[in-house]
Amino acid sequence: MIVKLKHLIINAPFVILAVSLVPISALAEVSKMEPIIINATRVDKRADDIPAAVSIVGQDKIQLGSEGLGLDESLNLVPGLFFQNRYNFSQDLRASIRGFGARSSFGIRGIKIIVDGIPETLPDGQGSVDGVDIGSARQITVIRGPASSLYGNASGGAILIETEQGNGMPFAEFRLTAGENGYTKPQVKLGGGSEDLKYLVNVSKTDIDGYRDHSEFENTQFNARFDYSLSDTSSFLTTIHHTDQPIANDPGGINAADAAANPEQARDFNLSRNAGETLEQTRIGFLYKTQLDDRSNLEARFYNTTRDIAARIPVQSSGTIFIDRTFNGGGLKYTLQNELGGMQNRILVGLDYDRQDDDRDRYDNNSGVQGAQTLGQNELVTSLGTFIQNETKLSEDIELTLGLRYDDIEFDVTDSLLGDGDDSGKVTLSEATPTIGLSFKQSDNTRLYTTISKSFETPTTTEFANPTGGGGFNPNLEPQKATNYEVGIKTQTDDFRFEAAVFHIDIEDELTPFELPAPLDGRTYFENAGSSTRDGLEVSYSRQLTQQMVLATAYTYSNFKFDKFTDANNNVFDGNKTPGLPDHKLNLDFSWYGENGIYTSLNNVYVGELFADNANTDKVDSYVVSDLRVGYNGFFKDWELESFIGVNNLFDESYNSNIRINAFGKRYYEPAPERNLLIGVTVRVKLSD
Repeated sequence: MIVKLKHLIINAPFVILAVSLVPISALAEVSKMEPIIINATRVDKRADDIPAAVSIVGQDKIQLGSEGLGLDESLNLVPGLFFQNRYNFSQDLRASIRGFGARSSFGIRGIKIIVDGIPETLPDGQGSVDGVDIGSARQITVIRGPASSLYGNASGGAILIETEQGNGMPFAEFRLTAGENGYTKPQVKLGGGSEDLKYLVNVSKTDIDGYRDHSEFENTQFNARFDYSLSDTSSFLTTIHHTDQPIANDPGGINAADAAANPEQARDFNLSRNAGETLEQTRIGFLYKTQLDDRSNLEARFYNTTRDIAARIPVQSSGTIFIDRTFNGGGLKYTLQNELGGMQNRILVGLDYDRQDDDRDRYDNNSGVQGAQTLGQNELVTSLGTFIQNETKLSEDIELTLGLRYDDIEFDVTDSLLGDGDDSGKVTLSEATPTIGLSFKQSDNTRLYTTISKSFETPTTTEFANPTGGGGFNPNLEPQKATNYEVGIKTQTDDFRFEAAVFHIDIEDELTPFELPAPLDGRTYFENAGSSTRDGLEVSYSRQLTQQMVLATAYTYSNFKFDKFTDANNNVFDGNKTPGLPDHKLNLDFSWYGENGIYTSLNNVYVGELFADNANTDKVDSYVVSDLRVGYNGFFKDWELESFIGVNNLFDESYNSNIRINAFGKRYYEPAPERNLLIGVTVRVKLSD
């Protein structure tokens, strides 16, 4: 039975495509569902009218029956999006959109992360999601493809997260999720308010021992949102978030033989040098919106984030790291509805300013004990971006979108450890990123679009590290630039939704990681590949099979390769596949919702084989993983009860949750947990009328 299921899942892309490619003329006769209005393009707009690939995930998908460990749980049905590193919390979840972000050795690169209008991505392009509260997320919007004309540096895609709003009715909610590998997560949520003020507060604590040795994790989060209605035309939003993460150990990557013999083991150097990190982060953000008149409105934002990190990596030299970070900024956005040559027109102009101030110190790691200082420097990154976007209704059915953004990013390093010379320096990187898009209304239910867009990505302060030693910058590292060509279709009726996008991306100076030998260094550094191309197909399809059953699927085909790439050691990789990304990925989800409150879902993911290195000599096998949830959701006067039991990795597949690209010694593999159980219960009570 299991073999048959795997065969069905592996071959499902071709079945789904055959079912989905219905003639467009036939779709026009079916009535459509209510339109979804989002702010992904920095203006309120119907999702189907945006000339780009945009996916939207709602609150039920994010929270109902979820384990609550990572964003990947709720975004598994977004095509073009690939997650790794789910179970190594020291390295943070690694996401890639159309290959952007795949190079990251930790955290998120190349993708803009924004929470309630406030960036979680730094001006240098480094992002993280350990400061994202999944337990109170209401909606997640994913822009699949370059969006630098809207969001600037490191916008090969964007993930926009919105917190729940208090609905005015006071309530209290308690949730407890627990499972194998020592996992527990209690959560308390309060919400309510009045006509003028709505509030939501959420507190959670996550503890997990981990499947592998030395992978313990502990995290406490506080998240609050306050929505003020100042008048009929003005509002003020305040968000506060605090993360305290005292333990996040790193088991490290191991080679294929060790992974097969004992997948639970940690790498020896990670144990002997106690690899891992602790962090504490506080973010406060303000967002003011006002309607100036019937045709125009203004939006202003300001935020301040502090983040303290203490980390140990599994090397002796400079293996202990302290970062004291302040990250703040603000922006203005003005929107005007007018006419242009008798045609409906909307113009958006704006300004973003962001500032990142890091005090970075490195010391030797002597078997987990802090040794002599090897680096001390201040890293100041400032980013100033101006943008303009214009949308013109050329006819009743055709809309033209033009956008242009100019960013100026300055890296300024001040060396405070001068015994080995002064490595202070300054680098300024500037880039203009245009976009042009056309949206066609083919019928009441169907939209076609085409777009050409550019993006750029600077090295982060960490990636700028000089492999020749010392501080300062790697003088040979350049920003990565990309041009995206895309066509797509979006169709929605009462019974189903279908989307497809075909794209081609040309990349210059792709940023690629490599490692130096561990006894000498063991750290990850970066170099530029000459040029690369990415061709892909993304398909998503969902259908109401019966009144109670829903089928949802997402398929991604990726053909990503180096066109010209000779590395620092004169190895030629021309024509090789880009490592770390599968050619094929398919998600297949069956959900059933009974009238008595019982629900069940079975999510299956197939990830095709991929390469772990630039030379394409080490191939990682494909795998199929299935997760099952069975739950109950019921209402009893002022009370609501939701409970579920789940099985992760239902068929006990052996696979890797992360591949460390180009790791020295072929230590690519981070094995994922075997089949494991979890349970969850949520109690919600209405406090008053």
